[in-house]
Amino acid sequence: MEIHESAEDYLESILMLKERKGMVRSIDIANELQFTKASVSVAMKKLRENGYIEVDADGFIVLTSAGLQIARHIYDRHKLLTEFFVHLGVTPEVAAADACKVEHDLSDETFEKLLAHARSGMPPKNGTPE
Repeated sequence: MEIHESAEDYLESILMLKERKGMVRSIDIANELQFTKASVSVAMKKLRENGYIEVDADGFIVLTSAGLQIARHIYDRHKLLTEFFVHLGVTPEVAAADACKVEHDLSDETFEKLLAHARSGMPPKNGTPE
């Protein structure tokens, strides 16, 4: 099933919020993405119908395994692209914004080549070898 960029953004945001806050509700997503509650509600309904999220009785949103797989894929790309752009000398804010634009559109082949190139020229994280 093909998933749209907007759905990827929602799933990525759910994952990021879950890591930061522990639990995620629609209002958290609306605040994070600066969308209306109504827009988020419609999107959550579609994500639930497509099997990417579940919503418990208290309104907390949980990624299904399919949703988590997509969210991780996009979030990992986002983090690595941001790190690469910062390494090039781009400010962290611009790097993160640009990574958000690029993360969805790069082919797996291009991303893997970019990643290999980045790893060959970037110092290991936290000073430890990879």
